[in-house]
Amino acid sequence: MSQTQSTYDIVCFSHLRWNFVYQRPQHLMSRAAQRHRVVFVEEPIFFCASESKPIPHLETYRDGGVHVAIPHLPEGLSEDRVGSLIRRLVKDFLEELGVRDFAMWLYSPMFLPYLRGLEPKAVVYDCMDELANFRFAPPVLREREQQLFRWADAVFTGGRSLYEAKRLHHPNCHCFPSSVEVAHFAQARRPLPEPRDLAPLGRPRVGFYGVIDERMDTELLEAVARRLPGCEFVMVGPFAKVDPAEMPQLANLHFLGMKSYAELPYYLAHWDVAILPFALNDSTRFISPTKTPEYLAAGKPVVSTPIQDVVKPYGEKDLVYIADNATGFAEAIRRALLEDQTKRQRQADAFLAAMSWDYTWAKMEQLIEEALERKQLASLPKASLLPQHAPTPAGLARAAETLLSPHSGETLLSPHSGETLLSPRSGEAKVVRKL
Repeated sequence: MSQTQSTYDIVCFSHLRWNFVYQRPQHLMSRAAQRHRVVFVEEPIFFCASESKPIPHLETYRDGGVHVAIPHLPEGLSEDRVGSLIRRLVKDFLEELGVRDFAMWLYSPMFLPYLRGLEPKAVVYDCMDELANFRFAPPVLREREQQLFRWADAVFTGGRSLYEAKRLHHPNCHCFPSSVEVAHFAQARRPLPEPRDLAPLGRPRVGFYGVIDERMDTELLEAVARRLPGCEFVMVGPFAKVDPAEMPQLANLHFLGMKSYAELPYYLAHWDVAILPFALNDSTRFISPTKTPEYLAAGKPVVSTPIQDVVKPYGEKDLVYIADNATGFAEAIRRALLEDQTKRQRQADAFLAAMSWDYTWAKMEQLIEEALERKQLASLPKASLLPQHAPTPAGLARAAETLLSPHSGETLLSPHSGETLLSPRSGEAKVVRKL
């Protein structure tokens, strides 16, 4: 183990809240917390100045090994003022924890104005989505991403198509499609108790879980449900940036709300087909849904629209049915219900065997440590690079390899990005820190 592996903490800034959906940040930071102290800073929550707590403060709590910090600020402040308050709140909290040597991990370029004055040992940009293409994205986001590319020591992407879009912007860019906890979802292959809200629904059942937002093709969903009146369509997940009242209203279409990550196998166990009814638009151009391997790990046949990172590799390997219109989608569901899935599932299991969130984190951690070592080497006076004793030929070769290794490369694991769900979990008592 190198010295850098045990001497730095991680401060993560995320636009996704820790207790909203359990997805890539939670999978990675939970694993990071096994060997590093992790502070997870969320976007600020703004309150009306007339409310009972008009003082800017930092709400904190601990979930396992992760320290979660949520800034609460009065609304109506300028961006500069918001940035200065968050910097002060976060710096005070880091000092309270004794966090000094840390790597900074960013999920959004919009945090950049908050970070002046912080001195990380390394900066990682984990780009899990093309946020600039999402609904209500700030116009300045693309410009700030370019600034982040110039600052970051390493860039990770959440899927292959996103990697192809970002790799020319940074010399140390690596593709890490989000992975899967196979054992967790494989529970769905065993007899599990049926959730109460599923029990009244007939069979066959066609299910989806995930955030229901502008990426969902609701017109396709409605058309497919009308073509298959004998199927019950089950939609599990919270609504975001869309009006629930505008969702299709059909007798065989059911929106059951958000469920915990622990509950998902219980729902999957009582579905017959799992679906990815995503629209083909700017917001889905670079997504790599983590649901794809999760559905397969649960032993379910999967039907998807032609999302790039689903077609390649899952569609090309005949692990997922692909359909680009309502007629084809409905027909694919019929086929999935009727066909013997034994061979497809065996192939899927073999494919998933190489995927693991533990392995993904281990490779990311290795790249962070390599970046730290490069920076440490670059900061040494030239004289200190001279050997104190005559090196062996093998030692010279190793030194040359270290000094000449390029600040570039690609790490490609097996495909994703997207979300699985987690309802708020209990942690330690929350603490409010005032300025």
